[in-house]
Amino acid sequence: MGKYITKRLLHGIFSVIAVVIIVMILIYGLMSRNRIFAGDAVFTKQANNNREIYRYQKWEEYGYLDYVPYADYLIELTKNGEIDEDTRSKAVALGRTADKDSETTAEYVEKFTKYYESQGYTVKRCDAVTLAGRVAQGGSPQLYAYRDHPLIRRLVKYFTGLITIDNIHKVPAENDIGKRGLTFTLHDPVYGGEKFSPAIIGNGTYHKYLLYVDSHFPYIHQNFYNINLGLSYSINQGVDVYTTMTRSQGPYVTGPVTYPTGLHAESADDLHTATYLAGSLEKGTVLYSQLFTDDYTVIDTNKSGYSKLGYSFIIGIISVIMAYVLGLPIGLLMSRHKDGFIDKLGTVYIVFIIAVPSLAYIFLFKSLGGTLFHLPTSFNLDTTSKLIYVLPIVSLALPSVANLMKWMRRYMIDQMNSDYVKFARSGGLSETEIFTKHVWKNAVIPIVHGVPGSVIFSMTGAIITERVYVVPGAGGLLTNAINAYDNGVIVGVTMFYAVLSVVSIILGDVLMSMVDPRISFTTKAR
Repeated sequence: MGKYITKRLLHGIFSVIAVVIIVMILIYGLMSRNRIFAGDAVFTKQANNNREIYRYQKWEEYGYLDYVPYADYLIELTKNGEIDEDTRSKAVALGRTADKDSETTAEYVEKFTKYYESQGYTVKRCDAVTLAGRVAQGGSPQLYAYRDHPLIRRLVKYFTGLITIDNIHKVPAENDIGKRGLTFTLHDPVYGGEKFSPAIIGNGTYHKYLLYVDSHFPYIHQNFYNINLGLSYSINQGVDVYTTMTRSQGPYVTGPVTYPTGLHAESADDLHTATYLAGSLEKGTVLYSQLFTDDYTVIDTNKSGYSKLGYSFIIGIISVIMAYVLGLPIGLLMSRHKDGFIDKLGTVYIVFIIAVPSLAYIFLFKSLGGTLFHLPTSFNLDTTSKLIYVLPIVSLALPSVANLMKWMRRYMIDQMNSDYVKFARSGGLSETEIFTKHVWKNAVIPIVHGVPGSVIFSMTGAIITERVYVVPGAGGLLTNAINAYDNGVIVGVTMFYAVLSVVSIILGDVLMSMVDPRISFTTKAR
């Protein structure tokens, strides 16, 4: 079994990598990069040169290319002592006037052009039409260089950056943050240092808290390693897909918080999420200086709701349990009373679910549930009532019930016509004994294989059901990303789905071998 699992894991990893590579080739190799601006409100407000510069800045941010403005090049020369501030100010004027041949700037323009062209960059200049018309035309002339990233570089960067390990050297060495290191405490300062709450606090790390304990499941949290599936361009701009799926939602939840300066307050700030931002304390408001003592100032907030994955999983797992609890026994009864009333009634239900479009019967259940039973028909993050889960769960479970009924009935009937059943009858066993001791065990084997997949894929959500009931789950994340050309989210969600698929298949095989000892993955076929 161990060798089999190892082999399947290796094949699974290869499959995941292959799927992600194919998706990235389709997105970054065959689709125009301009499509990422389809839903960018800032981009649409830009004009001419400003739009061009914004375009290249975003392309660099999203990993399409390296972009170097002429002004940044001059700043670097100033830092290196090659030119002084006065010369830099005169040289940068090329980007602020229409004069391309100024003696003051020609030397540095030539250096800029030669250097970056020798590095494989393309040097380009955006020109305004007239000096007087620059405001209307959308900005002044700009000189810059850019170099496209080859697809192979993007692939390598993505896979090598999937997991990052936080350490005391994450903050750049040029930033003066004092003594770098990790501190272990049994009394977390966030709680005023008064109650027992172990934590590991870092200085020089990206996250201030690398390990901490709070009242939220799973109670012990860590930031030693982080999963990076890919940054969002538009859906949740600048936020990683993994964070988007796992971040809490809903109304703010306040509680007693002790800030690093010692200030006690009722706040929704989650200081355990603090991350480093260079210069943020100095550039912040007066309030910042009253709260923080260092540049670990970027924090998230505590909210009462679950994450996207959380809502999807709650609805999904309960619907899966409901489907198996109802579907398997009913399918068993249908097979026991083949062509009888129960069988015909169950067949009508199965045909109804198969024939009617899912959107239609979901709206039907929504209408009936709201009208007859006065159940909530739309999700509300502000409510504490658990009734909001009822209709989404029922709508998601009933198709699965029909599917399990159908396959259970079929497998049972197939087994009932087998030779070993005839021998069992001739041996004097009753129909009940044959069903419970032989037919049921054999018929359930192929169904067992799908159980891990059903449970695991509860996290991915249901697109139509979540949209109809306005569930803030993960179901619509991929379709929304495709509609918005949010390529980072598309790749990240694809990676997530591919990993879940591999895990569910392996667990399905293991569970099937546990149910049926005759199935062995260690012996070779003869």
